[in-house]
Parts: sequence; C-alpha cells; structure tokens
Amino acid sequence: MGTNRKGFTVSLLLTMSLLLAACGGNGNTKGTPAGSTGEAGTGAGATPAAEPVKLEFWTIALQPTFNDYFNELITKYEGSHPGVTVEWKDYPYDAISQRLLTSTASGKSPDVVNLNTEFASQLGSKGALLNLNEYLTDDQAKSYFDGIYNSTVLDSKAYALPWYTGTEVLFMNKKLVEKAGLDPASPPQTRDELVEWARQVHEKTGAAGYAQQLVSKLFPIDGIPILNEEKTAAAFNTPEAEAMIAQMRDLMKEGVVLKEDADFSKQIQYFSGEQVAFQLSGPTFINFIKTSAPDVYKNTIAVPLPTGKANLRLSNSMNLVVPQKSKNPEQAVEFAAFITNSENQTAFSKVANTLPSSRASIEDPFFTDSDGSLEAEAKVASSQSLDKATDYMVGVPSAGDINSALARGLQEILMNDADIKETLNKVEKEVNNIISQGS
Repeated sequence: MGTNRKGFTVSLLLTMSLLLAACGGNGNTKGTPAGSTGEAGTGAGATPAAEPVKLEFWTIALQPTFNDYFNELITKYEGSHPGVTVEWKDYPYDAISQRLLTSTASGKSPDVVNLNTEFASQLGSKGALLNLNEYLTDDQAKSYFDGIYNSTVLDSKAYALPWYTGTEVLFMNKKLVEKAGLDPASPPQTRDELVEWARQVHEKTGAAGYAQQLVSKLFPIDGIPILNEEKTAAAFNTPEAEAMIAQMRDLMKEGVVLKEDADFSKQIQYFSGEQVAFQLSGPTFINFIKTSAPDVYKNTIAVPLPTGKANLRLSNSMNLVVPQKSKNPEQAVEFAAFITNSENQTAFSKVANTLPSSRASIEDPFFTDSDGSLEAEAKVASSQSLDKATDYMVGVPSAGDINSALARGLQEILMNDADIKETLNKVEKEVNNIISQGS
C-alpha cells in the first residue's frame, strides 16, 4: 500500500502506447448517475441489474493487510445491489500496468482500477478511461476536495474518483524553537515566515532551519508551472523561477537551509541529530524519529505545512478509474463512488492510517481530536491541509524524465554554483526535447 511511483512509473510508461491502442470506445456515450443526487455512491436509488453483473476490481498492494475491510465492504455493496457481484484482485506496483495492458488487449478489461493521479491523468488524456462527468451528479463531484478531485479533470473531463491521499506537515523541534525565542504555539503560516523562523533558529542556536531534497515540486509550491497548460512545452524558465532559486542559494550560503540535496534518510538523520529544527514531511516520518531518536521524538510537535506563493499544499493521491473497455460502465462507476463515499473513506482511513479525499470525512472526530501525541497532532495537521491540497504532475507526459531533468538542474546550480539563467535555459531545452520525443 502507498503512493510510491517507482517501478510502477517505468512499467506503465513502457506499455502505455500499446494499452492506449487497445482502449477504443465501448459504445457508451452517456450513462446515468451513480445512485441518486447527493453524495457519491451512497447506493440511494440503486436499481437491480437487469442481468447478473460481475465487476472486476483491481487495487495496488492492499492484500492481505486490508482483506477484512474490503471483504466486508464488498459484501455490503453486493447486499444493496442485487444481481451485482464483485471480484477483488490485488497486484504489486510493478505488475499492475502489464496486467492492465494484457487484459485490455484481450478484451477482458477490469471494471474499476486503483491508479495514482499521475497515470490516471495520462491515461485519461489519451482516451483510455471513462469520462466520469457523464455518470456523476454535480453533488457527487463536489463531495471531494476540489484540488484533489480536479487533479484528474482535463479538458472538463473527470477521469478518476479520488480515494486515499497524503499531505506533508511541518515537524518542529520544540526545544530548539523555544531556545531561539520563538513560540511554537504560533507557528509560521507561510514559507516566507518559515524562512524567518529558520534564520532566527540558526542565529540563536547554530542549528540550521531545515534540509530538503532538490526536486521539481519546489517550482509549483511557489506558483511556477512546470509545463504550459497544454502540456506541450516547458514553462518554468521565468524570472520568478530565477528569484526562487537565487533565494534558496542565499539561504544555503547563510546556513539557514543545509547546503545539500538531502533525501529522506538524510533528513531523518539531520532532524534526529538536532542539526535542523524543522522537517517538512508526511506523518510516516514519525516512525523513523521515534526509533532513531526517542528524546527528539518527545520534543517534536506537528503543525500544518506553511504554504508558498501558490497557497497550496501538494498531495500524493490514489484514485479509482473505470477503463473505457469496461463492459459494465454504469455499475463500475457506482461501485467506485461507493468505495470513495465519505462513510467508506472514513472507515478506510481509520484502519489504514491514511487521509480521505472526501470533504465530509474530516468532520469525523478521528481527524479533529488529538490526544496530545505526535501521531495525533500530525493526523490533525494533515487533515487541516486538505482544503489546499493538489497533485502537481497531473497529465504530464514522461513525468519521471522531466522531474529528473529539473532535479539535475537544481543540483548544478545549488550544489555546484552553476549560473542560474544558463542552467534553466539548458534544462528548458532538455525538457522540451523529452516532450517532443514522447509525443
């Protein structure tokens, strides 16, 4: 389980062109809404299938951990939908794309498939997935957080129903923050405020503010688009990008931000050793510091992540899609909506320790109440971030190659003192070449 793209990315990109060739229309141009008006997939208004329907439902890396949850969920659905049965299959990341290719090419497409946002968008943009707007009511679509739902809306067509997700929070070493004369009860709200806090921590304690990995998400956080709206050319080579990178370089020279391309393991090391006061990460970070540095864990608090100029937070979501080749599109959409309605998303979050994409779910006390533990604080902080959450590499062709090109450019500038403008020019050409080769 999780939203890791490695492995799945390579496999799906290699087979996508063949898959798309096999994904012609299924003859359905318009469906009926899943259930009645109201929240997605409540089952209200569901009518018995005219003939027995068997839905094939695929997930990624959820068995056997969540067998009890899904077996109960499927039993409940079948009980309220006479004539419909669901066969649940689960595959690892590196297998699902090939299986999707093989089954679709042979005319045996699954009906509901679990995909991450990046590839749901890519497949949808090529016509391989059902446009869910033809089946959902407005109220159903609005039951999800806008930024997460709209991550897979391209050309006004919705290609996925958002399911479980995750956002980063800001972890703070309370001891270092208070030593610097700062009040952890009034944490920074913006990236600019975080920089000022980091500067004061460095001046008063000698520790750096934080470490970070030099990756492409640094651009959209500040409202700098990576590609143009049509996803046909690079759009990041701007004065705003130059200013953002120049500021980062200056902060590294000051020692406010560590001058390193720090991956997750390095970030854990620096925070555990109190070499930095802050960590920008998802709640899974807690498990590592709890083991490696129990004293630091006791001194750590979690608050919502400060936002950059774009005033958004990045999510990493899993979704449910319906392939165009599904032989039962109406029932497939209804089942996907049922899985992702607020009641079932809330229940899954409680057993899987994930965040829901349903608005109503986070009204549950599970997401609002804290017992004072770091785990509970992080959960509440993450939940409070969902109203500004979005995926940022949606519908981007050759996303992995583009991310790598941007990361290399940042490394050249910030680690090797390369000229900012010259490097951005070079990376822009590289990204445009990647796009042209993939088109």
